[in-house]
Amino acid sequence: MAEPAIINASPLIFLSRSGYLELLQAFSPEVWVPDAVAGEILRRGREDISARAISETSWLSVRPAIEIPPQVVTWNLGPGESAVIALAREYHLEAIIDDLAGRRCASSLGIPLRGTLGLVLAAKQRGLIAQARPVIENMMKNGLYLSKKVVESALSRVGE
Repeated sequence: MAEPAIINASPLIFLSRSGYLELLQAFSPEVWVPDAVAGEILRRGREDISARAISETSWLSVRPAIEIPPQVVTWNLGPGESAVIALAREYHLEAIIDDLAGRRCASSLGIPLRGTLGLVLAAKQRGLIAQARPVIENMMKNGLYLSKKVVESALSRVGE
């Protein structure tokens, strides 16, 4: 059985806003949301689709904070990224982060990583979605920033 993954705010927001939250469960039967990330999202209010996802999705599990290791503190990341990386490091799990500084920190610590774009590409490769381009474009309409160069390079890797 696949291990849980730990998600940061932006991938959770983009996936839920775009209607592709279920892609997460295709990769991990349970997805941990650190309480710092949950708090950030829940402050958006009850009507926010991401906040509702945290409250209503059984396989999204809010996890309490653990001490942030000094190797993470030195990166001066936000509380959400720091919590995701600390939990991923502690439990040897994959981190789902889009933030570049957070990704660099996790990578420097040997933490397995995936971002929103990586989830979409893997979903295409596994046959979970027919095409990656419309999914990526939908997410970009909902706030995900990706340069044209990054999008085209990623799409070429999955034959689009």
